[in-house]
Amino acid sequence: MKISGFTIIRNAVINDYPIVEAITSILPVVDEMLVSVGYSDDDTLELIRNIGSDKIRIVESEWDMSLREGGKVLAVETDKALRQISPDTDWAFYIQGDEVVHEKYHGAIRESCNRYADDLRVEGLLFDYLHFYGTYDYVGDSRKWYRREIRIIRNENKLNHPEISAFRDAQGFRKGHTKLNVKHSGAAVYHYGWVKSPAQMKTKMKNVSRFWNEDKEWEKILQSEDFFNYEEFDSLKLFDGTHPAVMQKRIAKQTWKVNLDTSKKKFRLKDALLYWFEKKTGRRLFEFRNYKFI
Repeated sequence: MKISGFTIIRNAVINDYPIVEAITSILPVVDEMLVSVGYSDDDTLELIRNIGSDKIRIVESEWDMSLREGGKVLAVETDKALRQISPDTDWAFYIQGDEVVHEKYHGAIRESCNRYADDLRVEGLLFDYLHFYGTYDYVGDSRKWYRREIRIIRNENKLNHPEISAFRDAQGFRKGHTKLNVKHSGAAVYHYGWVKSPAQMKTKMKNVSRFWNEDKEWEKILQSEDFFNYEEFDSLKLFDGTHPAVMQKRIAKQTWKVNLDTSKKKFRLKDALLYWFEKKTGRRLFEFRNYKFI
């Protein structure tokens, strides 16, 4: 059984993406790692080259920034990267530039890939998500944060009928409009996209908003204030676990402080009731699921 990791990245330095941590967090699991580097305005390419693993294979790509509707360019680039993994791969492990996998899950991931390698009904493996917010101490726990998503997919190129592709802005995967049949991987993804200083967070938001907005709307966003207001949350909880080992150096370099009151809940009545029900039962009513459990 062979697992190939793949990811896309562009302007990682300017936007302070933990892409090195993302890649290195799954290197022990994968047999190769395909990194598609978009032509950047910074030293992203050199950053990836300096990781220095012989598992990593770098390709360069020109992003079509005219593909803005719904973040389509992200899906297009993800599909381009997926098509360049080795043809003898069984599973393709997708990781985004702000996602990291804890080393405690490596064994479970390999075990799940082995278990379902010959079960062709299983088209993907699902991961739980922890969405960190503001600092490394807070996790979003409301319905606005997706709970699970597909991050490992079967390499259908090996089966000579490649149909799986990135869905919308590459949050997940589908076959056309059909949801994939999945099993749970037994693992979680730690999402750090909302952990930056207030100034760096706003810089990133201004830069990446061009993936979803036309020029006039993007210009308005560029003229907005220079600091992100982390007080604009509906519900958070304190994180009481451990972070992945590959994140420790980055965490130690944190220079900003954001003190948020997790006792505050900012819901409309309907959302408050749904939140209360979920915390009591563990069930999320009316949840959007981009997959089908089998």
